[in-house]
Amino acid sequence: MTITLDAPRIVTARPLMTLKNVSKSYGDVKAVRDASVEVFPGEVMGIVGESGSGKSTLLRMMNLEDTPDTGSYTLDLPDVQGNLFELDRFARRMLCATKIGIVYQNPHLGLLMNHSSSGNVAERLLVAGERRFSVLREKAKTALEASEFPLERLDAPPIELSGGMQQRVQLAKAIALEPALLLLDEPTTGLDVSVQALVLDTLKRLQQDRHITMVIVSHDLGVIRTMADRVIVMRRGEIVESGLADQIFQDPQHPYTQQLVHAKL
Repeated sequence: MTITLDAPRIVTARPLMTLKNVSKSYGDVKAVRDASVEVFPGEVMGIVGESGSGKSTLLRMMNLEDTPDTGSYTLDLPDVQGNLFELDRFARRMLCATKIGIVYQNPHLGLLMNHSSSGNVAERLLVAGERRFSVLREKAKTALEASEFPLERLDAPPIELSGGMQQRVQLAKAIALEPALLLLDEPTTGLDVSVQALVLDTLKRLQQDRHITMVIVSHDLGVIRTMADRVIVMRRGEIVESGLADQIFQDPQHPYTQQLVHAKL
C-alpha cells in the first residue's frame, strides 16, 4: 500500500472534546484508569494498544454508550453544555444522533442488516426529526456517495454486501448529519489489504474535504500512522504515552510503546 504523507494539519488551541480523569471498572477489572484526553477541531487522534488495554472502552464512553465511575466529558459546541455523562438516555441519544458519528468494527452493531443501505442512513435522519421521504432519500444518497458507496446498490441490504461495503454504509450513516466528532473502532479489521487501503483513502478524503474531527482506535499501527495527527498509547487501562504521531513512531519514550513500534518494524 502506497502512503502519501500530507502536511500536518493546523488545529486551533481550544479542544473540541475533553475527557477528564475518566475511570471505568467492570467488577474487579479496571478497564480505564484516570484517563484524560483532548481532541482538537479538525485533527485525527489515534488510540493504540493491545487487546484489553481499554481503548475500545474509552471510545464507547466518547459515544456515551458507557458511563464512567468518575470523570467528565465535554464538547465545545454552541448548544452543548455541561458534563455529558450527566445527560439522560434520551438526551444522549439525540446528541449522538446529531453531533457524534461512529463506525464499529462489527457492522452488525451499527446497521440493520436486513434493511436497505439507504434505509440505514435514513434511520439516523429520522432520529434527528426528518420525516419527508424525498429529503430522507436524497440525503441518504448524498451521504452514501460521499462514502464512495456504489449508488446502484442503494437499496441492497448490508447482509448482501461485502465487509468493505458494509463499512461504507456505516460511514455514510455516521456522516449523514455532518457530526462534529467521528469515532472509528477498528474500521479496517477483517478486511483484505486492498479493501483496507480503499477505506482509509475514503476516510482521508472525507477528513480533508470536510475537516471532520476523528478519533480512531486500532491495534494496527499502520492504520494509525496513515491517519493520525496525534497518538495515545494505552496499556492496562492507562494512557502511558501521548504525542505527535511522528514522535510516537520515530522516537517512542515509554518501554511499552517502544515494544509496540519495534514489533511492527
